[in-house]
Amino acid sequence: MGSINGEVLERKIMTTLLEQAFKEAQKLSRELQDEIAQQLLEDIQNELKWQETLCEPNLDIDIIQQMAQVALAEDEEGKTEEKGFGQE
Repeated sequence: MGSINGEVLERKIMTTLLEQAFKEAQKLSRELQDEIAQQLLEDIQNELKWQETLCEPNLDIDIIQQMAQVALAEDEEGKTEEKGFGQE
């Protein structure tokens, strides 16, 4: 492992499932690959922002509860799409 400014860098390894998804995506048209890639990049950025928000030391739980209420209302109004989260 290397380091930058004293920070230890961990080597990240792609999971087997993600590797399989990329292999399957290679079979698709370039246009569809780009659509999938764009969505994945957006999802990754959103996840990183969410993790950063939840790690904030001055996190206001009331804001999180308000966000949850908005999300539930949007779901009830049909403004969300099923992504399979929470299914095992």
